[in-house]
Amino acid sequence: MEKLPKAAVFTLIGIAILVVVIFKSSVVIESGQAGVLFKTLDNGVDRENTYGEGFHIIAPWNDMIVYPVRQLSVADKMRVLSVNGLEVQVDATVWYQPQYDKLPYLHQEKGRNYESAILAPAISAAARSVVGRYTPEQLYSSKRDVIQSEILEEVQIELAAQYIQVNRVLVEDVTLPVKIKEAIERKLRQEQEALEYEFRLAKATKEAERQKIDAEGKAVANTILSASLTEKILKEKGIEATLKLAESPNSKVIVIGGGGEGGGMPIILGNQ
Repeated sequence: MEKLPKAAVFTLIGIAILVVVIFKSSVVIESGQAGVLFKTLDNGVDRENTYGEGFHIIAPWNDMIVYPVRQLSVADKMRVLSVNGLEVQVDATVWYQPQYDKLPYLHQEKGRNYESAILAPAISAAARSVVGRYTPEQLYSSKRDVIQSEILEEVQIELAAQYIQVNRVLVEDVTLPVKIKEAIERKLRQEQEALEYEFRLAKATKEAERQKIDAEGKAVANTILSASLTEKILKEKGIEATLKLAESPNSKVIVIGGGGEGGGMPIILGNQ
């Protein structure tokens, strides 16, 4: 086998070196990512620039560190104490992302493992602080939305200078000790039954008041009617009825008179 000429050997070596240089000098940043440039022969991290999506050419001795910058999430089960010292478990999910313009600072000061080093402790501290303000009853029933908002606010304050943006906190579940949960559920059932009883009692009371008012109204009306029906009016009505009966073609016997002054009311005995 013939040896290659030296020129060909050098050419192949040059091509290999060129391929390595091109490979080392080209960086593709995918969608939802951003890069931090580390300048090996200069001042280290380029703090002035965050490199966005696409193709980038860098010096082969430099290094591009790529971070995901789209919204991320982390779920955690935290055991914390309520205001009266009872341990509860809070299952929460936090949505977050690095601050794009501050990505070089995040890389330099916090490192690639910033989630476990910075984010997780901040979430745990906020959860302990917020949950420690409430009783188990409040945590179990009506305070979940409030807890979410307060944890989010505290985490945002804690991470304001840490180059991390927290977008939302979702408290998925609050788990209480079994005995405490059963006691709360019994109390809630009793409160519901008491409310139902009060509702039925109020309804019955209103119905009784309505019937009383109705009866009183009828009694007043009867009293007024009785007072207006004097003997003179009754006699006039009787005379009117007698005249109408007299005009009827049917045969009948009408007796007028009776005891008392001025005679009595007409009495219809019947017809033939």
